[in-house]
Amino acid sequence: MFKTASIAIAGTAVAIALAACSPPNEQASTATATTSSMPMSGHDMPGHSMPGMSGSSTAAPAANFNDADVMFLQMMYPHHAQAVEMAKLVPTRSQNQQVKDLATAIEKAQAPEMRQMTTLLAGFGKPAPSATMSHSMPGLMTSQQMTELTGLSGAAFDKMWLQMMVEHHQGAITMAGDELKNGTNADAKKMAEAIVAAQQAEITTMNGMLAKM
Repeated sequence: MFKTASIAIAGTAVAIALAACSPPNEQASTATATTSSMPMSGHDMPGHSMPGMSGSSTAAPAANFNDADVMFLQMMYPHHAQAVEMAKLVPTRSQNQQVKDLATAIEKAQAPEMRQMTTLLAGFGKPAPSATMSHSMPGLMTSQQMTELTGLSGAAFDKMWLQMMVEHHQGAITMAGDELKNGTNADAKKMAEAIVAAQQAEITTMNGMLAKM
């Protein structure tokens, strides 16, 4: 009985061994099919390297910009600075709530844009912009005009402030238009588009206010 069982077990083992064996070509085909059906990890994908290996990362490309972008940012910064300076005069000189609200809106919009201009210029490898410029720009008020505005209050201040700010905004739109035409940096051009849209809307508002004075 034990001998018969041993023979049966041995026969089964031989059968399993024979079934498991196959010609080398079939084994290679099976291995290839199995490997190709397995999902590839990110590190196995072409162009990817394992962590720690050379070529696993590349440096960020240099910012795409030209001279028009640099000039726009360097000139718009002091232009905005003067608008913010004008806006800061309003609370102590005007009793017109519309003028006060507009001044607040201008300051809140242009001060952050000035910080963005500084950041963009730094990304270009350019020095921080200056709040003062040695040459004139479209819509920029003279020191004499600023002195005269500072000495006014009430309705006289409101009227001159609105007239000056309309001219100031028109100058900014002209500068932004030059950037849209000649610049190449996407962020600078996006800022120029925002300036045109916002300041044109404010010009419309200010002209409406002036018409009622």
